[in-house]
Amino acid sequence: MEITLQHFEACPSWETADQHLQDLIDRLDLDVEVQYQLVETPEAAVEYGFRGSPTVLIDGVDPFANADAPIGLSCRVYQTESGFAGSPTFDQLEQVIVTVSQGV
Repeated sequence: MEITLQHFEACPSWETADQHLQDLIDRLDLDVEVQYQLVETPEAAVEYGFRGSPTVLIDGVDPFANADAPIGLSCRVYQTESGFAGSPTFDQLEQVIVTVSQGV
């Protein structure tokens, strides 16, 4: 499994997503390292199909993708069980990582 965390520095929510990912990797004892992809320009955002920071890619796929979300340098908003948040919750990330790791 490959995990990539796409982000840009002006959006602090990527740090929360990163901490959730690191905690999950430790908890699930996964042999995986998070790769970081810094998106710095609007052109790079278009090239990567970047729909906001943070974006978590699991094996190159955004499990939280919204095809209607604009591409560009912006902070991303996620729908969580507690309302809108700047990153996926620990539980949301755990669900997609476990699903992918089990090949479901």
